[in-house]
Amino acid sequence: MASWSARRLGAEPLGETGLVRAFFGLPLPEPHRAVLDGYIAECASLAPDFRWTPAANLHLTVRFLGQVELRVAVGIAERVAATRPRSFEVRLGDVGVFKRGRLARVVWLGVVGGETEMAELAAVVEIECVREGLEPERRRFSAHLTLARARPRDGARPPSLAAPPDLPAWRPSELVLYRSHLGRGGSVYEPLQTVRLG
Repeated sequence: MASWSARRLGAEPLGETGLVRAFFGLPLPEPHRAVLDGYIAECASLAPDFRWTPAANLHLTVRFLGQVELRVAVGIAERVAATRPRSFEVRLGDVGVFKRGRLARVVWLGVVGGETEMAELAAVVEIECVREGLEPERRRFSAHLTLARARPRDGARPPSLAAPPDLPAWRPSELVLYRSHLGRGGSVYEPLQTVRLG
């Protein structure tokens, strides 16, 4: 019988308080990371005005929590697990950008398979976030894999990039609650808890 409980990672006790910068995301399979690592290196040489995501940090964001107490984030994960979320197939698509006027702020890969199911999962997480007292997400959910962010705050000229690699579809087995550690060398993502996708 499948276990639907959220699985705690690391050594921190469940009752620990303190603020963490956290988000829920779907991790990529390691083979996908390896292929995208080469693609991102190629893109970085063509578009130095963007800060490109290290392959180790690649994920599909489901819900950004911001600064919250650890117990709050963990509680949300446990309640999401209690809804018994189902797994689904995901496939990545073409390169796109989020723009402000003529300048690009974010470069991403779209999701062409599983976007509806991913939006449904995000809606479940959103419900539990609001129940916990977090501010509702005002932006409409858009399934995507962030590849880079513009270094200038206002954005940069949209880069001309080669087509992304054609990666096979996969079925995520877990939703991960990540803690984001900000540092001079960039962000480091620490898995805190996993929610099994049945």
